[in-house]
Amino acid sequence: MEPPLGVLLGLILAAASSAQNNCTCATNKWTVCGQNGPENCTCTLVGSNHKVDCSTLTPKCLLMKAEMMLRKEKRVQGHPHELLDIDGIYSPDCEDSGIFKARQCNQADACWCVNTAGIRITKKADKSLRCDELVRTSWIYIQLKHKKTSGALDAAHVANALQRLFERRYKLHPKYIAAIKYNSPLIQIDLNQHDSGKSKCDVDIADVAYYFEKDIKNNSIFHSNSTLTVSVNGDALDIEKIRIYYIDEKPPLFSMNEQAGDVIAVVIAVVLAAASGITVLGIL
Repeated sequence: MEPPLGVLLGLILAAASSAQNNCTCATNKWTVCGQNGPENCTCTLVGSNHKVDCSTLTPKCLLMKAEMMLRKEKRVQGHPHELLDIDGIYSPDCEDSGIFKARQCNQADACWCVNTAGIRITKKADKSLRCDELVRTSWIYIQLKHKKTSGALDAAHVANALQRLFERRYKLHPKYIAAIKYNSPLIQIDLNQHDSGKSKCDVDIADVAYYFEKDIKNNSIFHSNSTLTVSVNGDALDIEKIRIYYIDEKPPLFSMNEQAGDVIAVVIAVVLAAASGITVLGIL
């Protein structure tokens, strides 16, 4: 006996509603998604028509653009004199591929050059400023501090847990994880990535660092928005502090004095070697 027409319509609507609810971007909560066919879910970035590949991480430039759009909306909806903490965040100009444009400008016609992590590497100037290339951030150094645990943690187990985290959650190839060192309660993570060894399908270490920092600060970009938990042999590794340092293939074009009073990235002059001339850029 065939079911009544009303029952069939109800099943179709329920199936459609379920498909619509499942149409989400697992790797980016700042998206608008819609069902475009029975098995095709298309997601675009908030505030733009830029399509997002939800099978991998979204480039940092696009994330910052979406985040600024959402912050502006919250400011309009909230108290008119409400202040937002936007230090280190600005609305960037992105290439179609999602990477930062080498030159960034604000609404006050001030311009500056950035690296592939979107951090300013020159002092601000007018629109006549030229940025001939997008300087590569090839080394990212992450320093973590965890809360006290009930027992001592084995250094090898901590390194293995974080290695799995970066590979599975952030889809980072293990060849880009140069080292993970542990000396309770401090953890040091070195990520190295040069253009010569990076394929198009590999995630960028700057994107990985941005996702990781958001996770640690309980503002996950992933759609689940769940609190990040790292387990080491059953013990939770509760991170309470994070510092990320960005090392470029070329030194920045300003001094520490020129940077004072207008901070996007804090420049820490660390001489890695007498002939290297590399300067570390850090978000503290």
